[in-house]
Amino acid sequence: MVIGPEAGGERIVQHYFDSRGVARVYDIGFDDGVLRLWRDDADFAQRYSGRLSADGSTIDGAWEICEDGATWAHDFDPTYTRVV
Repeated sequence: MVIGPEAGGERIVQHYFDSRGVARVYDIGFDDGVLRLWRDDADFAQRYSGRLSADGSTIDGAWEICEDGATWAHDFDPTYTRVV
């Protein structure tokens, strides 16, 4: 993934891509120690919410997925860890 400003420079986005040929763009927000990523496209909706640890070394959170346009379900629980 690559994080940076979108083409217009008005928002920060995550460009996700993988070995399957999947490519998606997610919006990003960070407020009060909570990182949020979301994609609300009709073909694939997904969102993440994770809390920054007190020492700033990890973000623990969960991804959710919506496959029917209305119902959100748990997807998976990653922990992102800073490596120095």
